[in-house]
Amino acid sequence: MTITLNQLVPAPLAEKLARRSSQIWQQALTLQPGQWVKVKAPSGTGKTTLIHCIWQLRTDFTGQVLFDNKPAADFTSAQLASLRQEQLSVVFQDLRLFGQLTALENIELKRQMSRSPYYPTSAITQMAEQLGVSHVLHQRASTCSYGEQQRIAIIRALMQPFSWLLMDEPFSHLDKENTTKAAALIAEECAKRGAGFLLTDLDDDDHFAYTQYLNL
Repeated sequence: MTITLNQLVPAPLAEKLARRSSQIWQQALTLQPGQWVKVKAPSGTGKTTLIHCIWQLRTDFTGQVLFDNKPAADFTSAQLASLRQEQLSVVFQDLRLFGQLTALENIELKRQMSRSPYYPTSAITQMAEQLGVSHVLHQRASTCSYGEQQRIAIIRALMQPFSWLLMDEPFSHLDKENTTKAAALIAEECAKRGAGFLLTDLDDDDHFAYTQYLNL
């Protein structure tokens, strides 16, 4: 699936963008299947807004977001839900875990929402061991540290089918060792599926063999 951003300008950033250049905002940009894209930007330039526009949490923008050349604005609610279940997965900056549910329940809920779950439940245990969060699977998400919650959110995003993975500062509360483990798992899963990803962050990094670098 291609993702096209055509002359996208979020309303809250319109005045600021009139005074600066960007490789994404106000451009005609198409992300091709399988690309690993790093978006670097300082705070306040719209990293989270970009993720929300692509995911269609926000529609307060001019321009278009298109999936396989079809404008997202033309998708019905059912078509958009299907896209999110089968083609597009996300790790939000604020994670959006259900605090009253256990870590395992958060992941399993996402896994079961897919029409055809990508993995059996046993994969959750395997990934949790790989990322060092096995011990919190049966804790309420609200009682986990933020770093533990980030790793739970990453596992949750990998449980569903996807051709694109969106990640908004996914390693911000992880130390170097845990970042390396999480990045390795993400790279493995994206390579296995032939999937692309878009990762936003504040700084340069060498977590992945990126195919494209963009400044927001």
